[in-house]
Amino acid sequence: MPASLHALRLLILGGTTEATMLCQALEGQSNIAPIVSLAGVTRTPHLPKIAVKIGGFGGSNGLSYWLQQNAIEAVIDATHPFAATMSHNAALACNALNIPLLRLERPAWQPTPQDCWHTVPSLQAAAHMLATPALWGNKHLTVFLTTGRKETAPFQAVPQHHYVLRSIDAPDAEALPPHTTLITARGPFDLAAEIATLRHYQFDYIVTKNSGGNATFPKIEAARQLNIPVIMVNRPAPAATPCVATATQALHWLKQYQTASTLRDV
Repeated sequence: MPASLHALRLLILGGTTEATMLCQALEGQSNIAPIVSLAGVTRTPHLPKIAVKIGGFGGSNGLSYWLQQNAIEAVIDATHPFAATMSHNAALACNALNIPLLRLERPAWQPTPQDCWHTVPSLQAAAHMLATPALWGNKHLTVFLTTGRKETAPFQAVPQHHYVLRSIDAPDAEALPPHTTLITARGPFDLAAEIATLRHYQFDYIVTKNSGGNATFPKIEAARQLNIPVIMVNRPAPAATPCVATATQALHWLKQYQTASTLRDV
């Protein structure tokens, strides 16, 4: 096939809004053959109109094998900012096979002087903070957990508080702290709805991860307006991978890579 007609075989590691935007932009493009991989955590994901793979790869070695078997020529890691294991495996596999890798990651949220954030390095540290008597004294706190349904186990070590967990799918009951109210809902949630939720439950604290983006930011803005402190879990250290913040920038990277590849093949 002539270089000008070659369709670049691209793997997109998905699961984020940015990945969805990238997939939508690539729908119907004849010069790129994209496959998006979803971890399968969400039971009813929104699927794009491109090839989809659901489920894990089996670590970096499994990913390397899959990349070779499917003749993948480039990878865009658009997983969640806290999907550190997948990003690490992608970096290892692409480095071993000399496949170009781009990280597509939205910027983290930044606090303003009106915010009351307590930044911590991990969910375990967030739970430890809630266990500190100086934080709550003799009062049992009402805590809003927006950390995901698979991220509740650390808070079992702090069972004295009442937790409200919001997630798309219901978690395993054995992973929940004993006093937990479950809200199953799919975002995005607007500011008015978030203010209403925070007022209804009269939260003392919100625990969340610094995911960035607009979809879940209204809860941060609502906490700011209602003067509710936020325990903010920082992102894991990023891999040493070229990184862009938007799907548009990722498309530009793909265009540059294809242009360079065509010139090499001439």
